[in-house]
Amino acid sequence: MKTKILMVCLGNICRSPLAEGILASKLDPKKYIVDSAGTAGYHVGELPDRRSIATAKLHGIDITYQRCRKFTKADFHSFDYIFAMDQSNYENILALAQTNEDRKKVQLILNQISPNSNAEVPDPYYGGNQGFENVYQMLDEACTIFAKRLSQES
Repeated sequence: MKTKILMVCLGNICRSPLAEGILASKLDPKKYIVDSAGTAGYHVGELPDRRSIATAKLHGIDITYQRCRKFTKADFHSFDYIFAMDQSNYENILALAQTNEDRKKVQLILNQISPNSNAEVPDPYYGGNQGFENVYQMLDEACTIFAKRLSQES
């Protein structure tokens, strides 16, 4: 059975699509499924933000197959790991959790880099292209660490 990982931000157009693409590029698709979602349904069915697409493309990752979707309670049953990009989305996800097992699946993505720091991935939506590159670098580091951890566990 494949390990399933979900990346979550607010609108599922900037941070979580990048995180999905980055992590998927580091894992064997025969062993892992990576997806993303947003806690708000503002952009359901849309492509990721054009700046996220461009930033991923600069690093050799294509995220144009992704479509935005909203996080649901059912995701707790479908995924083994759920990564939130920031504290607000972390709390929104936990508010939907029904069991301790659900809660244990949820963590902040940057805690992969600095455990228990509760650092947040800033939302680059209202900034310029450099904000997207900065987010990419943060997520790339966190995803590299997580991918290594997964490979050591399997």
